[in-house]
Amino acid sequence: MKIAIISHLKFPIAEPFSGGLEMHTHLLARHLQRRGHEVTLLAAEGSDAKLGLEAVCPPTGVPGPNPVEVEQVALAEHTAYRRIVERLQDGGFDIVHNNSLHYLPLTMSGRFGAPVVTTLHTPPFLELENGVLDREDRDMPFIAVSEAVRKMWETVLPVTSVIGNGIDLDLFTPVMTPAEPPHAIWFGRLVPEKGPHLAIQAARLAGMPLRFAGPVSDLDYWRDCIQPLLGEGVTYLGHLDHRRLAHAVGQAAVALCTPRWEEPYGLVVAEALACGTPVAGFARGALPDITDPRSGRLAPADDVEALARIIPEAGRLSRADCRHRAEVFCDARVMVDRYEALYRDTILRHRQAEMAGRSGRNGVRMDSRRDGSPDEGIARSQAT
Repeated sequence: MKIAIISHLKFPIAEPFSGGLEMHTHLLARHLQRRGHEVTLLAAEGSDAKLGLEAVCPPTGVPGPNPVEVEQVALAEHTAYRRIVERLQDGGFDIVHNNSLHYLPLTMSGRFGAPVVTTLHTPPFLELENGVLDREDRDMPFIAVSEAVRKMWETVLPVTSVIGNGIDLDLFTPVMTPAEPPHAIWFGRLVPEKGPHLAIQAARLAGMPLRFAGPVSDLDYWRDCIQPLLGEGVTYLGHLDHRRLAHAVGQAAVALCTPRWEEPYGLVVAEALACGTPVAGFARGALPDITDPRSGRLAPADDVEALARIIPEAGRLSRADCRHRAEVFCDARVMVDRYEALYRDTILRHRQAEMAGRSGRNGVRMDSRRDGSPDEGIARSQAT
């Protein structure tokens, strides 16, 4: 199949990944290529050129609170997505996979010359919700990355199915004996909604040294809330590529996950489990879907003291059980199997609809030849 993947444009689709959406898009494109599909990735400059990249703009980034900056980013993204729409209007693809968080690929989806599938990676927010409701392609299937996301969207539209994000189980390999002395790890984007400051507080209450890794995506938050907490058993490892990250996660006795919002999936949880590392986190978003009692322990949202109490308990869980949970629930190969099946079904239904439409138009033309007017021909057939 010839597959076009529309990415979001805030960060490059390349290692080291800025977040889970970048990692997911990269993994999906790479696995589709390995299976012989011709992939075109429509993404920001700096993305992985090996993925059939067509770069449409510099990374737009995340705007600060300045309204002028917000408007500039919005205009840059609108212009770039218009460019993507124009590229897709040229045709040449069997299927378009919309992995972006922007309204324009939805509201102009009827112009692509190929059927479209959209993956919902986040809870509803105003611009994306409006794009979904105003989409041109009314037959477009929508996929949720977790049961939690499906429930968040069910008041907006019926989600076609749930396809959980997968991870590369050959990269995140199990480590059955963690490093001594024991320590915890936290990894992800260093932003307030991910709650790394809560992980630091909980680890200290539990008496567990903490190492953490990830990109500094909010400089003010880093300076005001994280830097003052460094030292005294808290170590920042930097922004690691996947191989170094997998090694660091496998060495930890327990992985902490502290979302302060309804986490749509939580790839960090899947990656930790694949390394055999049990999870201690907040029961929020999709975390209760990914973990089970044999692979993690969950505390009430934002309850740092409760999280501290379950850290030692989680650390005693079987690392083999954690790996098994990842193999059953988080395998990228299963994810790609399901997307391939979705693509084929969507293409088939699109072609059948086109054939039915042509047959209907031909029928009207044949009827209209009797007196030169399609409307009159239909009226006469109804009268008889």
